[in-house]
Amino acid sequence: MKEILLASNNDHKFQEISAILVNQPVKLIKPCDLGVILNPPENGSSYFENALIKARAFYEVSGLPVLADDSGLEVEALGGEPGLHSHRYSPKPGASDHDRCLYLLSRLGDKPKPWLAAFHCHAVLYVHPDLVGDNHGSIAGEIIVEFHGSNGFGYDPIFWIPQEGKTMAELDSNRKNQISHRAGAFSSFKFLDRWLSDKV
Repeated sequence: MKEILLASNNDHKFQEISAILVNQPVKLIKPCDLGVILNPPENGSSYFENALIKARAFYEVSGLPVLADDSGLEVEALGGEPGLHSHRYSPKPGASDHDRCLYLLSRLGDKPKPWLAAFHCHAVLYVHPDLVGDNHGSIAGEIIVEFHGSNGFGYDPIFWIPQEGKTMAELDSNRKNQISHRAGAFSSFKFLDRWLSDKV
């Protein structure tokens, strides 16, 4: 079983990605398990660039293969906002997930419905400088005013998925880990099977 460092101490993200990779012979490790405290600047111009910045930074500190991602919510009525700035969207210092949702809804108040949106995630697997893979995942839906569900974080409680008849936060973990943007990004790297079998 190969150890991979996840470039995040977010417990929700760690649990989701662990579940997505449950059938792979890998053991995910959090930076805090190694005593690593690192906050690389996410100043890239795309989800991929931000994920690569994080992956490279954690690899250089740890020497371990690293999984990193950057994700965001894009709302059509807001021209794609909050996008890359999803986690830092609210102007409120120390804003919680709930605060960010409320701020997003305040920005949408005068916009015609439906508020079409999509979650995007770009993942990077950084084994070493000469072996780097990446993959993108997304899921379409719409923003709703009412908060529903508790099995999620970020904007999940107000992100409605029409084909499921539920918000992202109302999905059970198994279903979420099949269809989410993060599932799409982490479930497939072109060289993953070959690397795990020591063929690359």
